[in-house]
Amino acid sequence: MRIAVITGISGQDGAYLAKLLLSKGYKVIGIVRNLNQRFVGLEYLGIEKDITLELCDLWEQASILRLLNKYKPDEIYNLAAQSSVGLSFEYPTETIKFNFTSVLNFLEVIRQHNPAIKFYQASSSEMYGKVVNLPIKVDSPMHPLSPYAISKASGFWTVINYREAFGLHCCTGILFNHESYLRSPNFFVKKVIGEAIKMTRQPDLMLKLGNLNVKRDFGYSPKYVEAMWLMLQRPKAKDFIICSGTSILLKDIVSYIFDKLGLAMNRVITGDELLRPTDIENIYGDKDDAINDLGWDYDLNFFQVLDILIEEEIENNPEGNAGTTR
Repeated sequence: MRIAVITGISGQDGAYLAKLLLSKGYKVIGIVRNLNQRFVGLEYLGIEKDITLELCDLWEQASILRLLNKYKPDEIYNLAAQSSVGLSFEYPTETIKFNFTSVLNFLEVIRQHNPAIKFYQASSSEMYGKVVNLPIKVDSPMHPLSPYAISKASGFWTVINYREAFGLHCCTGILFNHESYLRSPNFFVKKVIGEAIKMTRQPDLMLKLGNLNVKRDFGYSPKYVEAMWLMLQRPKAKDFIICSGTSILLKDIVSYIFDKLGLAMNRVITGDELLRPTDIENIYGDKDDAINDLGWDYDLNFFQVLDILIEEEIENNPEGNAGTTR
């Protein structure tokens, strides 16, 4: 039985990845900060009793070493991060320090104690930032526009350094935006769907949003985690862009959701306080390498994904949720 460690198992990707690995016969160790909390994603997928949860301080190499000595994992999937672009502007030091230090600590412990462990690092299209040429490829120039993006770019180059300098089987998956029912409610698509459902029952409720005139490449989390697993099955480590290959205007996402739920767009207002100091106007990636070299299969357009998300949200949360976003 192969053993895998997943950090960030309480997030959407961690839960879906855990389910995928269990289906392939792995023993899955989930790293958490508090054993007494509810892990709603694992519960929702019906796998909470199949996961071994373990405390581990990613700030400390000694804690990581104890984890590796205890479980002797074959694969490590490092998904833990402060992953909100908006919050990274409010907490830049914390975001950059944790998102970089956790990667470096894992790689150092692996290098010194068990170089055979395969390591996957979760990264983001945000690190390319101010792009000139589209679509984005792995070797496209980086111009990060947020503390979060800076932290992910630092982790990306650290993985490359340890792969080239020490021969570790470590790689980075550069994932573009990807959504699911398990997405945290502070993220754009999840928030808009939840708020829109609530608005169908409250005719006076308005939705306050920030800049909707930007375009992003969106996909579906349960399919994206398949690419993570495929990356660690390669005989030679390599970094990959994981994306849908097209971008969509945020305004069109809101319009589609509102139209599906019978809402008028005049119930959307703009809040200057929700605008970011800097923002990417348009970004999408090139998925050809992941399809042709990695053997990943992805053919969903984002309107199909939105249909899935709206239906799942109504089924599980018919009252919707409140708040503002972006």
